Amino acid sequence: MRRTGTILGAAALTMMTIPANAHAAAIACGGGTSTGRVAINGCISAQRGSVGEFPSREITAHIKARNTGTKGLNVSYEAFFRVVDGGHWEKVGSGRSYVRAGEAIGPVEVGSTTRVCGPVKVEIRVHARADGAAWSGWSPASTKQCQT
Repeated sequence: MRRTGTILGAAALTMMTIPANAHAAAIACGGGTSTGRVAINGCISAQRGSVGEFPSREITAHIKARNTGTKGLNVSYEAFFRVVDGGHWEKVGSGRSYVRAGEAIGPVEVGSTTRVCGPVKVEIRVHARADGAAWSGWSPASTKQCQT
């Protein structure tokens, strides 16, 4: 029974990472960090669009979380965004999820921002806090904003 649950959970997690249509953006995840018994990865996607006549990207921050402990935990998380060439960090969203013991969630959308294309790299960072633990370090992810 436990093996079946593990297989079904892995299949569901895999299905959440497959784009729903040809226009869906791919999600790239950065390095990991942890808080308590929860491992965290910050992830980013950039969906093509336009603002009037100008090409743009809908840049979305996501989080993946994996609970390696023996009991479920509530996990709070925040995501921040910046343009790497001197920009300041802007909060794009926050949330809270319950992660059962030994299970993983994500990628879960935390927040997004729309930017007119430019020849710059865009960066997000995510951190999280499990019940009773301190905020984790930052898990970064980045993309060239208007790559094809």
